[in-house]
Amino acid sequence: MTASNRITSCPNRVILDQISDKWSVLVILTVSEKPTRFNEIMRKIGVTQKALTQCLRKLERNGIVERRVVTISPIAVEYRMTPLGQSLDKIFQALLEWTNENMAAVETAQREYDAQSLPAY
Repeated sequence: MTASNRITSCPNRVILDQISDKWSVLVILTVSEKPTRFNEIMRKIGVTQKALTQCLRKLERNGIVERRVVTISPIAVEYRMTPLGQSLDKIFQALLEWTNENMAAVETAQREYDAQSLPAY
């Protein structure tokens, strides 16, 4: 079995897919800062209500975040990292740091690739 076959058939792939998709990464980075209300997460990362609800349910099901009803007036729901979710913090912070450090290089590579991929007329 090749390395790529081991990766694609790996049972851990389901978890990797669930914690590393577009919205999950942003939600985890947002909620890792402090317990955060639903609407604040939605505004901060620019996600639709439906997509955020699906993402939070998935992260809650996987034990990464927990949902808590805040009983102050008005009643609200906030999300916070679980101890399991907090164990991802160093990994996600390192990923964020890498993207910040390498954004210019990636954009340069994209422009070079796009310039080579243009059809010749």
